Amino acid sequence: MAVKFRDYYEVLGVAKTATQDEIRKAYRALARKHHPDVNPGDKAAEDKFKEINEAYEVLSDPEKRKRFDQLGQNWKAGSDFTPPPGWEPGAGGYGGFGSAGGQRASGDFSDFFESLFGGRRSARAGSGFRMRGSDVDAEITLSLEEAHRGTKRTISFESTETCPTCGGSGKKDGKACPTCGGAGVVLRPKSLEVTIPAGVRQDSVIRLAGQGEAGGNGAPAGDLFLHIRIQPHKRFQVIGDKDVEIELPVSPWEAALGATINVPTMDGSVEMKIPPETQGGKKLRLRGLGLSERNGARGDQYVRLKILNPTDLSAKQKELFEQLATESHFNPRDSQF
Repeated sequence: MAVKFRDYYEVLGVAKTATQDEIRKAYRALARKHHPDVNPGDKAAEDKFKEINEAYEVLSDPEKRKRFDQLGQNWKAGSDFTPPPGWEPGAGGYGGFGSAGGQRASGDFSDFFESLFGGRRSARAGSGFRMRGSDVDAEITLSLEEAHRGTKRTISFESTETCPTCGGSGKKDGKACPTCGGAGVVLRPKSLEVTIPAGVRQDSVIRLAGQGEAGGNGAPAGDLFLHIRIQPHKRFQVIGDKDVEIELPVSPWEAALGATINVPTMDGSVEMKIPPETQGGKKLRLRGLGLSERNGARGDQYVRLKILNPTDLSAKQKELFEQLATESHFNPRDSQF
């Protein structure tokens, strides 16, 4: 019998060029919307939830996605597909995943999935889904210093946990569990102390295995993906991936005569020499004083000099500047005009 083609990209609402991150985000949004815990007793939502998980089962696995893309690129949505010889479940070639313990599971995945991959991920247990819990996304905002040195933070969010009344089975005394409504999971506030390693960057993602939503009917919990956001710094600008830059005001005489001055860095103040006759806008480099990297290395810090003239001059100061103007033959426009 011909097997109806399912376009898994269309099911998740993503393009065929979608990244794994885009696929994961689309799946989480749809899974939360159609989860049986959110739609108790809704058969349409239950079917949609299974379809979403089937699509994610394929597209989140690079090998399965590759096989789907190879065979699916010539198919059209809604057309019938008859598997080629030798492509049956458990056979070689594209059916090389084998069956699930030699037994046919009842309705977790479509016949199309079974024809394509030769088996099912997991069987239903009773009336509840045995399905891995959804992953959870959370954001945490750090200062640049925290990202550089590492820190510990406590984060709070809501996530599902295995129902304490039915233990995740969805049933109590032969009936739907009164606590979870048969879903096997309940929504609970959750707090975690998270160690942020030194060297994280803007948009870095930290994966906390098993800290996502609880799995249905005893299946494993999902993961928590912690997305790093770094606040703009009032003094340091991040250059590239590991360097920082700072603008440092200097006086005209420091720039002209040279000086040794204190410069702020990510780890405190250090002394830096300004060569004589340094021009405004000049960049000086402090090697190894940039941002920490995850491998323990360090970037560099660049110091861009900005010459500031004094204000509120005293009579004596004006006299000295007038004397300098008389003695000096320097014209800053000679080289430009």
